Amino acid sequence: MVRFGFVLSMIATLAVSTSAFAQSSSVQITVDENFLELETAVADAGATPIASIDHARLAEAEGVEMPASRVLVFSDPEINTPILEENVRAGLDLPFRVLSFDQDDHPQIAYTDSQFLKVRHGLNNSQALNAFENKLLEVLNDLDAAPAPTKGLLANYGIIELRSELSVSEAVERLRTAVMGQDDTVWFGEMDFAAEASQLGAQLPDAVLLLFGGPAPGGVAMAGFPAIGLDAFCQKLLVYANEEGGSVVIFNDIAALAELHYGSSAEPHHGLNKRLTATFQTAIE
Repeated sequence: MVRFGFVLSMIATLAVSTSAFAQSSSVQITVDENFLELETAVADAGATPIASIDHARLAEAEGVEMPASRVLVFSDPEINTPILEENVRAGLDLPFRVLSFDQDDHPQIAYTDSQFLKVRHGLNNSQALNAFENKLLEVLNDLDAAPAPTKGLLANYGIIELRSELSVSEAVERLRTAVMGQDDTVWFGEMDFAAEASQLGAQLPDAVLLLFGGPAPGGVAMAGFPAIGLDAFCQKLLVYANEEGGSVVIFNDIAALAELHYGSSAEPHHGLNKRLTATFQTAIE
């Protein structure tokens, strides 16, 4: 079950009101063309679009300049479920994500592949991983795209974990309220993995993925590190049932992902980590 929060009219307005620089930039044009091709391919592959986020234009509307960057999040429950059955924490890196972006005035496409999931979440179901990879390659087709780096990636790399005595539904409600109580945050969507699995006749622990982001702080954090838009922006917050009772909340360490992609991180990454951790911890206490 997916509850969408695209704020489509807002995004459409932002797309029209781009800066003169962005409109005249050949790199921006190529980033947009690649993204539109990806959207078409997702539809042709029968996948479900979850979120379409234009990082740079959203940030520009808040007065923050950053390189062109657009991420597409799309899903296929039949592919997600077998992966989640092996390790529900893999939901932090589901569903599919592809980023069209400008790196040093060169348009690029990056994606999260099955090897990234395998290493980060200790997955061994080759059939499920192959299904994930095949669907992804079907969408990418002839586009010149590269997978996210896995050099230096380890099990549970860059995952911040919090625990709560609250049930998943209670924790999700409090987290949603806390997130949307911040005036610089945009809601992008919510996925109930357990509900989707149930519709396929499979059973998972309660597990819900929340998608949201702050265009201004995100734009600052991505300004010199646009590739982290693949993993860290929008923010992905996974809440799942703890076998011992209560719930577990996991999310991405932005500084760790910057170091994975670029070999270094910056103060805005660490600052956002502290802000997110404090916000989430307070919400679920």
